[in-house]
Amino acid sequence: MRKITSESVIALGANLNLRGDGPKVTLEKALDALKRQGVVIRAVSRFFETPCFPAGAGPDYVNAAALIETEKTPSELLHLLHEVEKEFGRERIQRWGMRTLDLDLVCFGDGVLPDRTEYERWRTLPQDDQMQRAPDQLILPHPRLQDRAFVLVPMADIAPDWEHPVLGQSVREMLAQLPANEIASVTPL
Repeated sequence: MRKITSESVIALGANLNLRGDGPKVTLEKALDALKRQGVVIRAVSRFFETPCFPAGAGPDYVNAAALIETEKTPSELLHLLHEVEKEFGRERIQRWGMRTLDLDLVCFGDGVLPDRTEYERWRTLPQDDQMQRAPDQLILPHPRLQDRAFVLVPMADIAPDWEHPVLGQSVREMLAQLPANEIASVTPL
């Protein structure tokens, strides 16, 4: 039997309506879908309105974060997240484009995957390359987590003391390093 892993975080986002539902309702329904698949939701952040990233790529997002427990491996969990996205109309056509649902595995405990060298390669990838390239394997923690207020602000609601296993900083510390205007742009609904 696998050990249940705690302090794993999923970031949720949506900026398109789906079947008459707005993004907030879609996120709530996605959390229910994860529960039906055996994912234990320990905590859910507030819901936030955030500017589309990158700027001008579409309508504003609704973002949240969920602290979860699961007996799945990181790869199995990622596969489940992709299946739930597909159930909610997600099409992977454009990197960083508009979405009916986006579920990102932000961290899996204190795991670094696939290894520290590959993680660092993706974390330090120049922004232009980030917009064009996607990894062909799971990279954890999310390589740009420390740069994104729309992830860190919701994550601070549910796991403020989680420590980045490579950077050695808590969510609070990473958030405090972001520009004040970026943090202020993530507003509670």
